[in-house]
Amino acid sequence: MSKTTILCVDDESANVALIDAILAPLGYDVVGVPNGNEALDKVARLGIDLILLDVMLPTINGFEVCKILKADDRYRKIPVILVTALDSKEDRIRGIEAGAEDFITKPFDKFEVVARIEMLLRVRKLDRRVEGAYASLKELTAFSKRLIGDFDPKTFDFGKHIESLTSRLLVSDDPSIETPRWIVISMREDGATSNMVYWKSEGGVDGTTFPSPLLHGFFPKDNSSIGFLNEGDLRGPRWEIVRDTLVQVGIDAPNFVYFHDEDLTVLAIGYPDEATDHNAAVVNNLVLQIMFLRSLSRQVGETEDAFIYTIHALARAAEVNDEDTGNHILRVGEYSATLAIGLGQSESYAEEIRAQAPMHDVGKLHTPPQILRKPGPLSAEEIPIMKMHPAQGARILGDHPRLAMAKDIAISHHERWDGSGYPRGLRGEQIPLAGRIVTLADQYDALRSRRPYKPAMDHAAACSILLQGDGRTRPEHLDPRVLGAFRNVIGKFEETSRRLADS
Repeated sequence: MSKTTILCVDDESANVALIDAILAPLGYDVVGVPNGNEALDKVARLGIDLILLDVMLPTINGFEVCKILKADDRYRKIPVILVTALDSKEDRIRGIEAGAEDFITKPFDKFEVVARIEMLLRVRKLDRRVEGAYASLKELTAFSKRLIGDFDPKTFDFGKHIESLTSRLLVSDDPSIETPRWIVISMREDGATSNMVYWKSEGGVDGTTFPSPLLHGFFPKDNSSIGFLNEGDLRGPRWEIVRDTLVQVGIDAPNFVYFHDEDLTVLAIGYPDEATDHNAAVVNNLVLQIMFLRSLSRQVGETEDAFIYTIHALARAAEVNDEDTGNHILRVGEYSATLAIGLGQSESYAEEIRAQAPMHDVGKLHTPPQILRKPGPLSAEEIPIMKMHPAQGARILGDHPRLAMAKDIAISHHERWDGSGYPRGLRGEQIPLAGRIVTLADQYDALRSRRPYKPAMDHAAACSILLQGDGRTRPEHLDPRVLGAFRNVIGKFEETSRRLADS
């Protein structure tokens, strides 16, 4: 920890030397200057913790120097002790009006000087802790506002938000904010316990999991509490085991704040000074936000589950008159996600296409059952009716942004790269990427599946038709990039086909 720096402003060098002789043996770093201008320069360039300021100075007197400092938000919190031979009531009033925190009358007693300095430094230290706690609370609150303002259930990531939240408590550009060295979060969900430890690093914040479920075992199970423990408080077998558990992940430090309830334990460990109620208040805010994020994560998960269930229910309804397809909608979703990853798309894109590809044929709800179940080729009158299902699917899905990909897929999964598809005769990249992906996924599964008008093909035969063509199906019908990705993931297609085979 750096030394406390005290600025002594006095035009008498003997007085500066006397102050240095008193304070240096106590561990203080004394910087002496002979006038007010140099004093203001030192304050601007050095980290000054307290100022001993003589009143009778050349050029600018001590009252004026004090007024200048107290008018500047950067320096107004630095304690100033006016050192003066003037002891009239009027002079003390001038000092108070200038903003000085205390007075020492010359000649002074060294014990009085030390006592007044230590008292003001204690007050300043407490003041800094309050300021730091307030700044931390403001930052955590601002994070919550940004989270709510930018919330998107499709991209919500509980783990990343927890990491961002803890980063704001561990690292700060504000020197007034007192931060811990580690944060440990132990959380129980559905009977399983997950443990994370985060710490400061050169790049900001790092983190890792650790397997021990022990942290939940040292606190009462029927209540929650928050508090702090400092070196000397860690006594008894319960805390010894906590300490030993933390040592396993490289943490061996006193001074920490703890929170625990039945399902959550949070430890903020390694404050530079003793942990206090102010640190506990900040950690309590962190805990509340973790609880909020956990609740939000559950709700997002439940909503997403309901969304996926509804998609599959709608897709199954569309196939009620096409009974031989079985797990067709699930397989098309898996094939599409596999192709998306093969094309270098993100995991979130792959998840979205996995969820929405099953609705590619939802327009068949409007297709007459006798056409869907017809065992032979469709007639010239029936073909146009069958070709209506892409547009009808797009109308069913509507314009909700959450179903935008599904709508693109529904209306474009029968388009062809060479422009020979339907319903709009799009070609090349006019066709949405999701539609181009599902086109191949749907054709592969159609070839592998039994239909009233044909038997199922094996994997090798289906791949041969897609890659080389058979007259009806030709490679030029498919996006070359999608076809190239298919070549690289053929084995995964076969594995998915076996895993989700119709019973």
